[in-house]
Amino acid sequence: MPAPKKAVRRSLTVTSAALTALALLPPAALASPSPSASSSASPSATPPASMSTVGGARLGKPGTQVDLAGGAPVLPKDLTARSWIVADAESGDVLAAHNAHWRLAPASTLKMLFADTLLPKWPKTTKHKVVPSDLAGVGAGSSMVGIKEDETYTVHDLWLGVFLRSGNDAVHVLSAMNGGVDQTVEDMNEHAEELQALDTTVVSPDGYDAPKQVSSAYDLTLFARSGLQKKDFREYASTVSAKFPGETKKDKKGKTSRKPFEIQNTNRLLAGDSDVGVYPGIAGVKNGYTTNAGYTFTGVAEQGGKVLLVTVMNPAKDEHNEVYKETSRLFDWGFKAAGKVEPVGELVPPKSAAQESPQPGSSTSGEAGGTGKGAAGTQPVAGAPTGNGAGGIGVAAGITAGLLVLLAGGAFLINRKWPLPDLVRRRTRP
Repeated sequence: MPAPKKAVRRSLTVTSAALTALALLPPAALASPSPSASSSASPSATPPASMSTVGGARLGKPGTQVDLAGGAPVLPKDLTARSWIVADAESGDVLAAHNAHWRLAPASTLKMLFADTLLPKWPKTTKHKVVPSDLAGVGAGSSMVGIKEDETYTVHDLWLGVFLRSGNDAVHVLSAMNGGVDQTVEDMNEHAEELQALDTTVVSPDGYDAPKQVSSAYDLTLFARSGLQKKDFREYASTVSAKFPGETKKDKKGKTSRKPFEIQNTNRLLAGDSDVGVYPGIAGVKNGYTTNAGYTFTGVAEQGGKVLLVTVMNPAKDEHNEVYKETSRLFDWGFKAAGKVEPVGELVPPKSAAQESPQPGSSTSGEAGGTGKGAAGTQPVAGAPTGNGAGGIGVAAGITAGLLVLLAGGAFLINRKWPLPDLVRRRTRP
């Protein structure tokens, strides 16, 4: 088993460039088996004694996991969620977690995976005329944006419907464009596996309650982190309100018109509500609710140059907007605790990142808004050293032979730090 990351770092005496390179090494993470046929969207009232250890052994333990160092604030005492996680969106460090890998019903937070999977498939300007079969299978009582049969919408319109109104009708139309619900479910499950989100089984692409459909706070955070690498995802997730095409109508003279109507984002930390204010620095991401899942939410916010992701699943406290209130308290704690706590785990990179190991000195492509699988999360390190210390960057003798091989093979080019450019933009779209 490889030496713990902290121990490896202590054995090194390197320049700042070499430290950056070491920080890029993908973690060794042990995964529990993928959800089996016995997985259920209605788990027991208590978390399993043993869960997935993707991201670190501590994350597989039930209960709260946190390591408070000197001067670190204590966690909020009034947290009632079954599961939650606070993570640094860029470094991937998990600052604290509670039942992070508990497989629970995700509700519409699963739409983050839907968007991360399908967003790259069409230009925003692509148009689609809705036919009745596009809307077949939308669950009773679903949240809707108001799509009408025989009307034409752009892909841009449809994504606004997904992100702002959590429209299951928009999800089903996009799924139809992708070859149908079954194909979309297959694509989402494949992408979840690529992201190492092994707690997740997708049955319905919109997050509507379905037998055996599960995810976890850890996986939902991976989906958000991956999605935020895409410019379109960031823009839609941070949009507060927008105009959505209405139904075509004829006046008495036979003239047709299509008047748009305004839609508001249902993310209360982004749009605000009577008992919840707009959270400072908030930039998305996605909320959800079903009878089985309760309230779920993943949010991203930036303060003082630090970007945090918080996921909260199913608070037990039955109070209006409780999921947002608990998220806000965890954000508050996270921004105060950053740099004062020892991470209890980390958000792992996509599987393909560990396989993309260019030779030393070569460059990689992987722009933050990348459209291909695994494109996000891989970036070149300018002037990266080779294993023999080329360029005047020497590596201390304390590095083990195995680590030297990894460095020489270019594995340090795998970037665990994912910058999020232009993240915080609360937008109102015309």
